[in-house]
Amino acid sequence: MISKFALLGLAGLAVAAPANTVPAIVTKAPTGTEPGAAPTRVSDKVTGVTSHGPYSGTPTTTGALKAPTTLALKMDGPPVPNPTATYYNKNGLLSQPAPLPYMPGVAGGKGVNNTLPRYMVESDFDFQSVALGLHQEYIELDLFNNGLATFSEEDFLEAGLTAEDRAFIAFMAVQESDHATLLTNMLGEAAPKQCTYNYPYKTVREFIDFNIKVTRFGESGTWGFLSHLDSREVSTLLVQAESVEARQQMAFRQMLGLHPMPFSFVPGVPQSWHWTLLAPYISSCPANNTRLTWQNFPALNIVNQPNPNRIHPNDTANYELVGRRQADPSNSTLPKDESCVNSNTTGVSCGPAISRNRTEPLTFPGRQVFLEWEDAGKPVGPNNSYITNTTAGEPKFVAWLSQLNLTYTPLNVTGPNSGFTYQPPNEVYVGDPAVNGTVFLAITDSDLYLTPFNLTLINPHVKALGLFLAG
Repeated sequence: MISKFALLGLAGLAVAAPANTVPAIVTKAPTGTEPGAAPTRVSDKVTGVTSHGPYSGTPTTTGALKAPTTLALKMDGPPVPNPTATYYNKNGLLSQPAPLPYMPGVAGGKGVNNTLPRYMVESDFDFQSVALGLHQEYIELDLFNNGLATFSEEDFLEAGLTAEDRAFIAFMAVQESDHATLLTNMLGEAAPKQCTYNYPYKTVREFIDFNIKVTRFGESGTWGFLSHLDSREVSTLLVQAESVEARQQMAFRQMLGLHPMPFSFVPGVPQSWHWTLLAPYISSCPANNTRLTWQNFPALNIVNQPNPNRIHPNDTANYELVGRRQADPSNSTLPKDESCVNSNTTGVSCGPAISRNRTEPLTFPGRQVFLEWEDAGKPVGPNNSYITNTTAGEPKFVAWLSQLNLTYTPLNVTGPNSGFTYQPPNEVYVGDPAVNGTVFLAITDSDLYLTPFNLTLINPHVKALGLFLAG
């Protein structure tokens, strides 16, 4: 059949084919019980309780989910070599029989035999990790929709963003409904449900700034546990979801007029870091929602956090933020002569763009960074039912996690919960600054040597945790 017009279904969006004559037939996706019909997904629409704000009730349960017993309080000392990590190939030739043509090594490769994949979590570690990831998908689903509902088309235009950009953000919400559906299916009936949230932004640029931080700790949180999952099948699907989350993070940086990816590697963080940064923005959850086991560290506040809305971001006043939670955005309501938003000068302008090279960077090696941190024991998270906790001793160092590097700088303590340090000049490789993009900062009691794969061992030494905007 030849048709001059066809309506094509693309991820729930109606797309008109070109008006000129093209080969086409009228078709639709199978639904319901028809063969090949897609399974239902979590709704991308705002449903149920839609209020946003802090929780004002009394928690009925407090603290993280506990195991029946705990085997050790911390893991210090030198790491033990892995007895199976002995493979070394000095000539590039194959040393084992091939299980199939063009398939190397019967002694290596997992899941490449004739076993049936099972796309379900396989352990408590898997369940708690993916449950945390589901909380991330849910807040992003709500967050993207909330920003579109809160601000008008005119508000977005004032920030340099058009109706097409709004449609882009709306499609990101659809992506999150797919991700939430995927993770729910892998968890089963005990999967957490969507909660209500408490957001800090008051302008479009603050909304975008907040999205940059939320998508950063969401992406890094997933990268942190993927290679540790017992279920490789679950890990495979999460990689396919997380590659889209990474693109979202890049797009929001472009909307804020920042370089989209001023780094070569994205760090992975422990689950307790992810939960610490996410929980303060969850107001309440449904009754009997599955609880998480991860630790909530006390908040670390960067007093002189660089403001990406400024012509001179290093002239930022103390606490030039909209609040005191770790991912709160910078204040965007600046005097016009101090704001880079409406500037047309190359190297100064921070309006939306594919990429920006700022003449004056947000921050630089050697910059003094002033810090303040909270004591443990503060109620946070859903229904104020989680309590911040630390097992660290006296604060001595600042750990900077960015790209592949964990870098320590001395902490100069100036008061009971305050001090300063200096941004390190370390490089990943020659010419590639280790500290760039949205960086994770932790106050620690030691400079324990760790690498990306065993970073979780730092947790007993973390006094407080925060985010730093570099670049």
